[in-house]
Amino acid sequence: MKNNPSKRMLELNEIMKETDDLYRNLARKFKISDCMMWILYILREDDRVVTQSDICNMMYMPKQTVNSSLKKMEAEGYIELLNVNDKRSKQVCLTEKGINLANNTVDIVISKENNALSKMDGKEQELLINLFRKFKDLLKDNFTEI
Repeated sequence: MKNNPSKRMLELNEIMKETDDLYRNLARKFKISDCMMWILYILREDDRVVTQSDICNMMYMPKQTVNSSLKKMEAEGYIELLNVNDKRSKQVCLTEKGINLANNTVDIVISKENNALSKMDGKEQELLINLFRKFKDLLKDNFTEI
């Protein structure tokens, strides 16, 4: 399998799909949707003002899917959508209920991710990120040719 790109690609795709499945199963265990989990994740990890547009751009999911989740989260009292300078863009803020939900869901996920990553030394962490970014960039370049 050493120099067989097809077999390596299959192995890499299996790893990525299994990783996606780990997160999907956590969302299910927390009784929230995948989309809701990633919205909470962004709100907990990003230190700046986050708008609906920012969340759509960061999640790489259809805008309609993200906005539906945001509306549901607002209706259930987990977030507030606040007007910012541009009337078309709203800041997304966690309510007290949303903070409690994040404490019991994504904060646990983030802690476990950090723990797993800390089991690699700094060079391994950097190598993992750099190689994954390089592969993504190469894929992006190749896919633009289609």
